[in-house]
Amino acid sequence: MKGVETKKELSPKQREELLRALKVRFEKNLNRHEGLEWAKVQARLEANAEKLWSLNEMERTGGEPDVVGHDNKTGEYIFFDCSAETPKGRTSVCYDREGLESRKEHKPKTTAMDMAAAMGIELLTEEQYFVLQKLGEFDAKTSSWVKTPSDIRKLGGALYCDRRYGRVFVGHNGAQSYYAARAFRGSLRV
Repeated sequence: MKGVETKKELSPKQREELLRALKVRFEKNLNRHEGLEWAKVQARLEANAEKLWSLNEMERTGGEPDVVGHDNKTGEYIFFDCSAETPKGRTSVCYDREGLESRKEHKPKTTAMDMAAAMGIELLTEEQYFVLQKLGEFDAKTSSWVKTPSDIRKLGGALYCDRRYGRVFVGHNGAQSYYAARAFRGSLRV
């Protein structure tokens, strides 16, 4: 019996479809990346197959990744999930493995931290979430787990963010909590 395929590589067709989707999104949302050129972004993507695989995972789970910045020191482009609402393919997850294991019943299948690691991405931090919200209005009906500082996590809590009443809020729950309207947003540097 053949084992599970763990190769993090896209077929030529998948690569072409992803690059096309990313280019269309890039061109429709120029306000997110003023002064950046798609040709340079694409060249960097094509040179980083594993990162392309991670972007495809972001896309496949409903994140609608887009370029939100460029690190002049490293040359990396920064992608965030830019879907209007929290990514649908990542909902109903606890914050992390410790939170999941602390549940006595009704355990979800996975956690935000485990899922992000498997995808090769990072959860947005609070600061990154606020940067994202300056580029548009996100999570008006949903919420997204964000990377929680260790001092809060040690006390059993985890943070999430959303937008309500025209402003962005940071909230908290026990890390074992999960909701149908909460997933997580990720970032990836390519």
